[in-house]
Amino acid sequence: MSHGLVTMSYIAASILFILSLSGLSKQDTSRRGNYFGMAGMSIAIIATVLGNNVHSYAILLVALLIGGSIGARAAAKVEMTQMPELVAIMHSLVGLAAVLVGYANFMDTTSTLVGVEKTIHELEIYIGIFIGAVTCSGSVIAWGKLCGKITGKPVLLPARHWLNLSLFVLTFFFGHLFLVGSETGAALIPLLVMTGIALVFGVHMVMAIGGADMPVVVSMLNSYSGWAAAATGFMLNNDLLIVTGALVGSSGAILSYIMCRAMNRHFLSVIAGGFGTASGAAAAEVEGEVFPIDAEETAQLLKESKNIVIIPGYGMAVAQAQHTVNEITKLLTSQGKKVRFAIHPVAGRMPGHMNVLLAEAKVPYDIVFEMEEINEDFPDVDVSIVIGANDIVNPSALDDPNSPIAGMPVLECWKGATTIVLKRSMASGYAGVGNPLFVHENTRMLFGDANDRLQALLKALQA
Repeated sequence: MSHGLVTMSYIAASILFILSLSGLSKQDTSRRGNYFGMAGMSIAIIATVLGNNVHSYAILLVALLIGGSIGARAAAKVEMTQMPELVAIMHSLVGLAAVLVGYANFMDTTSTLVGVEKTIHELEIYIGIFIGAVTCSGSVIAWGKLCGKITGKPVLLPARHWLNLSLFVLTFFFGHLFLVGSETGAALIPLLVMTGIALVFGVHMVMAIGGADMPVVVSMLNSYSGWAAAATGFMLNNDLLIVTGALVGSSGAILSYIMCRAMNRHFLSVIAGGFGTASGAAAAEVEGEVFPIDAEETAQLLKESKNIVIIPGYGMAVAQAQHTVNEITKLLTSQGKKVRFAIHPVAGRMPGHMNVLLAEAKVPYDIVFEMEEINEDFPDVDVSIVIGANDIVNPSALDDPNSPIAGMPVLECWKGATTIVLKRSMASGYAGVGNPLFVHENTRMLFGDANDRLQALLKALQA
């Protein structure tokens, strides 16, 4: 394939990637956006394989078969509840690829670049490896936190900000040694040391971030992986990688900013540490009487209600209860009741987690509302059903200045007539914060597995 045809294919793929991002911005066009993305990536792969830069098809085919098999198996086997950790570990692979490509470029003996061009290329290699290493190690830690293999609480070392600053300054120092050493043949050691520093930096940065901020971390790492891909594009002189990486990097950064704004958080404060790490005051303890309820009583409440809001959380994903929720929604709607879903920006473990689950269960898009669209309606709601959510419906975020999540906007379901909370126990949420909602006078606790309780509720409603 000629160079001009490859360039045209890359332009077409770039356009499809832009259309993909545009489609993914809305639920009702997200499927089309995925198709655009798949088409663009297929064109990019075919154009690259048939390009003049490929000389060993045997190795390339083996790599494609291995990567394709792993991807197909992951797509078939991974549950929806495991999507956040899958996304995190995929980000780590993008970072690792950037590191490996950087070292391959550094060790390439066929390069004919000299003077300023050579210096710029080496700077691209250095920056690409740094971003890739930070993304790789940070994403591995995020994966461990999301799947429960590493504690979700912030791990804070003494003088952690000075440590981060020192590591960052050291990368500039070794960058200088790397550029100077490239002229004398002593550049490998500074590059290796910088790679180790970047890996440590990624680990320390994500370990210090608390559980409530993990959705922001996922989008932040998504942005890092995009910039790592863009850096790889500069190293390989590949325009498509540069454009695609910039699209992913900028969109991830914008998403992180939007989520931080929705949580009343500053992006730098998320990077500096998790919720509650800046305050030494103790949050108020949750005290009061819990009022349990069973499925039959819940059904009776719903039969007597007209305005119902369902608030899904990670517990719904764990119990795989979204399909039962949809059946209950259809039944209540057929009885003339107004049923809506309220989605918090950080519900679940990654951006849009609840929206994906509800779309999978075929819940209509037009009854799914974001927090800012529905929060003012809660005083008129007869019954709010909270399914496996905790931190996103915690009143202490608004009325307890010492709470670790103080200032975080939440779904104010307690302002309605009755709130029914489905939980296995009284345990705190991912942020490790007690929830006064559970002991409110108008709150009823429906204990047990969310899907089991909802199945019993569905039978009671049908009866």
